[in-house]
Amino acid sequence: MNVFIAGFQHETNTFAPTLADWAAFEAGSGFPAYRRGPVVIEAYRGKAIPIGGFIEAAEAQGWTLTASGWAGANPSAHVTREAFERIAGDIDADLRAALAGPGVDAVYLDLHGAAVTQHLDDPEGELLARIRAVVGPRVPIVASLDLHANVTATMLSVADALVAYRTYPHVDMKDTGALAATLLARRLARGSREPLAVRRLDFLLPLNAQSTMTAPADAVYDELLRLDAAHGTVLSFAMGFPAADIAECGPVIWAHGEQAEAAVAALFARVDQPRSQWRLDLKAPGAAVTEALALAAVASAPVVIADTQDNPGAGGDSNTTGLLHALLAAGAGRRFPGQVALGLLADPEAAAAAHAAGEGAQIEVQLGRRVPTWGGQFSDEPVRARATVRALRDGHVVLRGPMGMGGEVRLGPSACLEVDGVLVGVCTLKTQMLDRELYRFLGIAPEAMKLLVNKSSVHFRADFAPIASHILVAKAPGPMAADPADLPWTKLPAGMSLRP
Repeated sequence: MNVFIAGFQHETNTFAPTLADWAAFEAGSGFPAYRRGPVVIEAYRGKAIPIGGFIEAAEAQGWTLTASGWAGANPSAHVTREAFERIAGDIDADLRAALAGPGVDAVYLDLHGAAVTQHLDDPEGELLARIRAVVGPRVPIVASLDLHANVTATMLSVADALVAYRTYPHVDMKDTGALAATLLARRLARGSREPLAVRRLDFLLPLNAQSTMTAPADAVYDELLRLDAAHGTVLSFAMGFPAADIAECGPVIWAHGEQAEAAVAALFARVDQPRSQWRLDLKAPGAAVTEALALAAVASAPVVIADTQDNPGAGGDSNTTGLLHALLAAGAGRRFPGQVALGLLADPEAAAAAHAAGEGAQIEVQLGRRVPTWGGQFSDEPVRARATVRALRDGHVVLRGPMGMGGEVRLGPSACLEVDGVLVGVCTLKTQMLDRELYRFLGIAPEAMKLLVNKSSVHFRADFAPIASHILVAKAPGPMAADPADLPWTKLPAGMSLRP
């Protein structure tokens, strides 16, 4: 059996300031750079991404694979028309070539599920539909999705089976690819699609409430696994990406299997009530720093603050300064000299200035940007300060934490700058602070810090929770709304609640 495989990964914050053009898919910063053809199989086999798990599972089944392109770019505003059509065009051309050559018995797609392009609100549904039009109704199509997917009716109707991650931080990406292979094997053995049940929730879930390392999501996914075992189903609960202004934004529960209806009904009841279980405790920047400093004074391990609204894993550009201003105003670096760190701040000009000056130099620097957020609002002003260049690096980092194990990011010229006792990790290209190596490569030992400010919402917990004494979530001005009710929505249906 020959399986055609491809991937398209983008999480689109339609309220964010920066588009994802073709260069974003070629950058190889937060995601691997674009690859196409047999190199996809060799590069990703066994890697900690869905297609890596699918490749391993497919080869264990004895299936042969024909690879097209795998494209991923950091979360941002809309994917440009040109970038999407180039990706989709490559997949279409390779699919037609495969049909004319070895043939195609099935299709697997490694998708995110929350992409929006300049011309399409549901590009994943469109991509699935285009593939279906080429292969016809009898060829099975399966896809893996991110836990934050905004799953549409088109996606569910066109694909034979879909399955989403079950962890956030996403430490089961590879496992989800393997589960997609299991669903494909079930579909082939049955000879037709398994029964499908779907329930859509009518409220948005804040991103920080979706962490499966904390209540209530941890218990919800435990229940999902129990229900699968009891009913013989493959359940998915995509909690949605609550910053995509499309009509089908929001959480969806679905299942494949003979008892799909019963499994979905039981999980829906667990998620839907009480809705208050999903509410958040968010802190203003000054309050978060004040509390963190008090905790750090007596704690034996670092206190971590999540700078959630500038999360580059959710559409931020990792360049806002609200938490840095708060640290400096509170004298955090004077209280704990060299033991307070913030990372990573994407600032190409500051990184270039540091490299031009050299290690040990003192430079006058402007850090960060004042960027538009939503509703005519802006983030804080840049920080203007005298900084000491503590370390310089080329930005090539091999990740070692639970999410990115073995993966590589290329951040361009990078530096560690010390500003009034605060260590600021500066890079040229943005990436989310989800791995301790993103501090270590700049000479910052995260375990030795009293206070860490991470530009991340939840993914950092996978590698930082084991070393943290406390974790706080701060709401500093930035492009990714921690509270979906803050956003100026235009396309959500009238019955959709902006808060649980």
